[in-house]
Amino acid sequence: MLTCQTDLYQLDQRIQAAHDCADHRTLVTLYGQAADLAQDIDVECFFLTQAHVFALEIGDDSAASLRTRLYRHGRETAR
Repeated sequence: MLTCQTDLYQLDQRIQAAHDCADHRTLVTLYGQAADLAQDIDVECFFLTQAHVFALEIGDDSAASLRTRLYRHGRETAR
């Protein structure tokens, strides 16, 4: 688990590298990790949204659970 400023910096660097390589599967994971670490609901939901979009783009199974998390925070509507 990432716990210090250095770890957060490394996570940011990994996200940037995954964007550079268009590695959407890794972006789902990394944005999910960033959401888990967020200490503000808006920041958490931003990262969840990013993870959700990339999960939808690649048909990743995590899209449903990411959507559920967004729904619980009032950022998605019921189906």
